[in-house]
Amino acid sequence: MAHDIVFFLAPDDETAAATRLQGPGRAFESVSCRFIEPDSAIAEWDMYFAQPSADIPPLEQLLGWSWPEWVTPPLNDGVEVFALPQRLTRALADAGSTELEELAARWTTRLRADDGDDMTDDDLLAVLQGIARLAASAVSTGGRLYSWSF
Repeated sequence: MAHDIVFFLAPDDETAAATRLQGPGRAFESVSCRFIEPDSAIAEWDMYFAQPSADIPPLEQLLGWSWPEWVTPPLNDGVEVFALPQRLTRALADAGSTELEELAARWTTRLRADDGDDMTDDDLLAVLQGIARLAASAVSTGGRLYSWSF
């Protein structure tokens, strides 16, 4: 589980990769959260928009889903930089409040089942709403949405 996660807007993969050592910092528009697995969250969100349902799909289905791509190769230091799929960025940018609420409820249920008392204290709906705003900005500016975590 990642300790610190920052979803951020960057113009391209090269710029996002340059955040690897220090994180995105204040130079990038971002949304932060703590104690989640960003790659599984991204896959969960992508699956939701491809196959909308309030029900949690089986874990095997999530594990078989297309997971986000690394922008930098993984090392043993725990730092990861992922690019969110373009289709997910567009879906988040277009999502209405009802979709985000349903997704947040589904995601919360999965995290609670997987992590129990160790689940993040973040307001997951607020996190998704912030990421959706970043996605809308990415779509309008031609940028990309990324995740940095440690």
